[in-house]
Amino acid sequence: MNTTKIGWIGLGNMGIPMAGQLVNADYKVTVYNRSKDKEASLKEMGASVAGTPKDLISEIDVLVLMVSDDAAIEQIFNSEDGLFSADISGKVIINMSTVSPAISKEMAALCRDKGAQYLDAPVSGSVKQAETAQLVVMVGGDETAFGQVKPILEKMGKMAVRLGDVGSGNGAKLAINSLLALYTQGLAETVLFANQQGIKTEDLLNLLNNGAIANVFTKIKGDAIIAGNYKPAFALKHIVKDLNLAKAIGLDSPLAKTALNTFEAASFKYGEEDLIAVIKEVKG
Repeated sequence: MNTTKIGWIGLGNMGIPMAGQLVNADYKVTVYNRSKDKEASLKEMGASVAGTPKDLISEIDVLVLMVSDDAAIEQIFNSEDGLFSADISGKVIINMSTVSPAISKEMAALCRDKGAQYLDAPVSGSVKQAETAQLVVMVGGDETAFGQVKPILEKMGKMAVRLGDVGSGNGAKLAINSLLALYTQGLAETVLFANQQGIKTEDLLNLLNNGAIANVFTKIKGDAIIAGNYKPAFALKHIVKDLNLAKAIGLDSPLAKTALNTFEAASFKYGEEDLIAVIKEVKG
């Protein structure tokens, strides 16, 4: 068994398979989640369960966070039984959530004051990549701390790359998710335009998936469109959050503005569905 003791906070669609990769790699993993029912599958795999973030950080060497937004990070660190209510000296905290560079810089500074290291390490990939350990991990923070935890990150992904100081991982993820939004809306519009020309969705996707711009995303989301399956691998409401975070740090291009307007409109009806449900908003 690997001797590094790992804590995990955040067991959503991504967090469960990612934490599971570490359990399967023979790390001793302890988990915490606000919705306690989501801890059950990891417990069955052999993980331990902690009652609070404070309890968790006291038992481990490296902590991974995979939660929804900046507000959740604030709660985990600063609540009455949060991380900062414990002695965190010597710990490495890896925030793999898609959050703002600002929250990472703020928490990294506070962690340094308390003798701990903080890395922002969001991922590119969705549930399928998490289940097969094919995520791409982009990291900001101290180079020595990154070297210490890189073997852990590589259990969850096919590549882990340090890009620079704290916040650079978050910046890269927001750039990638901005392209994701543009591509998703573009795919939706292309399918609908082809349908207007009498071209079946299946035939169009067959051409796309065998042409010069073929990619995994088109295959997965094309299959979802054909099946009418909008079960969220990545909920539409989260791309709205990410586009707004990108806007806050300077994204102001014509396509990005259009995508944000479209996804915000779609989120009122389809926010809990997969982001490809934007096709229903575009169709009108």
